[in-house]
Amino acid sequence: MTIEWRYDDRHDLGVLSVAGFLGTRATARFNGAVGWVVARGGGPVILDLTELHGWSAEGQLAIRAAADRLAALGRPLELAAIPADGSLVPDETGPALTVHRDLATALSAHHAPAGTRQRWHTTNWPTPDGTR
Repeated sequence: MTIEWRYDDRHDLGVLSVAGFLGTRATARFNGAVGWVVARGGGPVILDLTELHGWSAEGQLAIRAAADRLAALGRPLELAAIPADGSLVPDETGPALTVHRDLATALSAHHAPAGTRQRWHTTNWPTPDGTR
């Protein structure tokens, strides 16, 4: 199983949403999504995990690596709606990660304007009606 992703550029804020299971086989695709974010956005990045079914230790480490990569560019990574177990591989050497209860809370914390300036997603990103 792999992941699907969607990136919303919300002016001075980016939202990277991930669906599926972030495990060993999905880390390359996740890293590619982070590369897309780096190339096309600016400001803080909220990693929306609402549609994530779960993650492995390798997936969590990929998130930590993404936080490091973005921090090097002056762009903090924040998490929204982490999986139910709430676990995250600790790493005292990387940047602190802010964790929000859900995406709405994260957007509110940034006073994000309504609407998306531009959106990109993988072919099989789930739609609200469940079709792909």
